[in-house]
Amino acid sequence: MKLGKRSGALIAAGVVAAMMLSACGSDNTKGSSGNTAATGGTYSMYIGEPENPLVPGNTTEDQGNQVLEALFTGLVQYDKDGAVKYTGVADSIKSDDSTNWTIKLKDGWTFHDGTKVTAKSFVDAWNYTAYSPNAQGASYFFEKVEGYGDLQAPTDAAGKPTGQPKAKEMSGLKVVDDKTFTVKLSAPFAQFPVTLGYTAFYPLPEAFFKDPKAAGAKPIGNGPFKADEAFVPGTGITLTKYDDYAGAEKAKADKVQFKVYADVTTAYTDVQGGELDIVRRIPPDFAGTAPDEFGDRYLETKSSSFTYLGFPLYDPRFKDKRVRQAFSMAIDRKEIADTIFSGTRTPATSVIAPMIDGYRDDACKYCKLDVKKANQLLDEAGFDRKKPIDLWFNAGAGHDAWVQAVGNQLRKNLKLDYKLKGDLDFSQYLPLQDKKGMTGPFRLGWSMDYPSPQNYLEPLYSTAALPPAGSNATFYSNPEFDDLVKKGNQASNNDEAIKYYNQAEDVLLEDMPIIPMFFQVEQSVFSEHVSNVIVDVFGRVDTAAVTVNS
Repeated sequence: MKLGKRSGALIAAGVVAAMMLSACGSDNTKGSSGNTAATGGTYSMYIGEPENPLVPGNTTEDQGNQVLEALFTGLVQYDKDGAVKYTGVADSIKSDDSTNWTIKLKDGWTFHDGTKVTAKSFVDAWNYTAYSPNAQGASYFFEKVEGYGDLQAPTDAAGKPTGQPKAKEMSGLKVVDDKTFTVKLSAPFAQFPVTLGYTAFYPLPEAFFKDPKAAGAKPIGNGPFKADEAFVPGTGITLTKYDDYAGAEKAKADKVQFKVYADVTTAYTDVQGGELDIVRRIPPDFAGTAPDEFGDRYLETKSSSFTYLGFPLYDPRFKDKRVRQAFSMAIDRKEIADTIFSGTRTPATSVIAPMIDGYRDDACKYCKLDVKKANQLLDEAGFDRKKPIDLWFNAGAGHDAWVQAVGNQLRKNLKLDYKLKGDLDFSQYLPLQDKKGMTGPFRLGWSMDYPSPQNYLEPLYSTAALPPAGSNATFYSNPEFDDLVKKGNQASNNDEAIKYYNQAEDVLLEDMPIIPMFFQVEQSVFSEHVSNVIVDVFGRVDTAAVTVNS
């Protein structure tokens, strides 16, 4: 989740800058408190339990990602509205053909153990993430690098490895010197520089490869904060300001405590009571009351988030697309948004967020409530209505009420009974999806990793992004979709890229492997103890910017 030469890289920046957005103008620092702010001090922030140890290439969810934002800095960074900034490690990212890229690094960057950040730090990290035996969840993001396929183990029909990969290093990555490396892609991808602020592309120190397990518990990064202690599951981690940070924005606070909560409602009440400083996404139950209660300490910011229900396409009950279309047409999204979320959610009629160029407000014809048509489709598919359906969501994150509302509508409109399956923590819930463990529609959310419509399509629904290499939890695969996304990736200009991405979205929304549900605003609250709380369009707090009040 996070571009130059005067030609290639700037062209790429132009392509994706144009793909962003009406996010401009959102006041992400509204109500930063009138208290006197000073540097130093300690503040605390809510997180849920991360899915995996804190390894950049295996952190593809937003809880662990929030911690990594404080610990690491990538080649590029993004401002609060998602625009690319050259304030990271890269001095330039150049290409004449959008296939062969030369990346030069700035001087002065070090890891928290004092070793230098070099070109090898990036190349080694990327190869480690791409190498399939390492089972890194963000492996897919290197699929466009030449030689990626040679790092993937052969598999049988069930996807189980049957041997070792041909290579351990991608042929498309070459270290030129300490400050320069080259990347050869398998095909042109003008947006490549924009992706490079995402977690998967972070550098790793030599110490990581000596003991990856230890480094996952106590990461050694190059960001504004450093880890002096290991992450404790169920508790969290405290990070300390890194005095030798080479970035433009040094941490204002001395320490930040990431506190793990099993239930976000408990975290919210702790902010109310002054026991916790920041909750970056409040529970839906407080969507209507938080603005008045917190006043200037309430933030409402534009978000790239997208909520949906995925179908387990490996379950025979949901194989027929007419079943999936029917479920979608039986849901009144606006009623749920108004009743449960106090109007802070917008019914989704696309899988691309409204702030991204390429969004269409009428992309999904099956997202409109039509009970008669839904029943007709369900009958045509021969769906067994006597057997209840399971509705899955992760525990402790405030999803209970709206998922139950979906169930009630399906029961009323389709005469289907349902069972709620919401007892798994996020860190248990996500791995079960990758193991094909869902027995009915399941809740998921997506916040962009980088500002492009491609990021709402390829990482979630392409064949290359099937687990464990990526986030395709529905196990959807359609060669027509893959081909259209590929054409969009290789497009030479913004208009051509969006044309193909929209065509890919049309294919997706005919197949309906998911039910688009909501777009949203981010609602955050903070205590009187802190100021300058900035929540960006990715849904993350800018940890370095937060000040502790005197």
